[in-house]
Amino acid sequence: MDLRVPGVRRAAEVRFTFDGAPVVGHAGETVLAALQAAGVRRLREAPAGGARGAFCAMGLCQECLVEVGGARVEACRLVVEEGLAVDRVRYG
Repeated sequence: MDLRVPGVRRAAEVRFTFDGAPVVGHAGETVLAALQAAGVRRLREAPAGGARGAFCAMGLCQECLVEVGGARVEACRLVVEEGLAVDRVRYG
């Protein structure tokens, strides 16, 4: 599906990875926005089992937790950076 809007120019492309797979975002957008635009909905595994994804998209619920460099961060508050390596949170 092409989501481009005529007359709207996107910022420069930024390439990063999610669980080792390449993802293209745009400068200034969040990891969550880039992942959702790429069709990724499953962001982490729940501690008791099952998948979790975005809920509030403004940093209050922590449902969009991902791992970057061993730290857990909210994907909705993390801005894409070239070469950023983002991984799904897994428990157990």
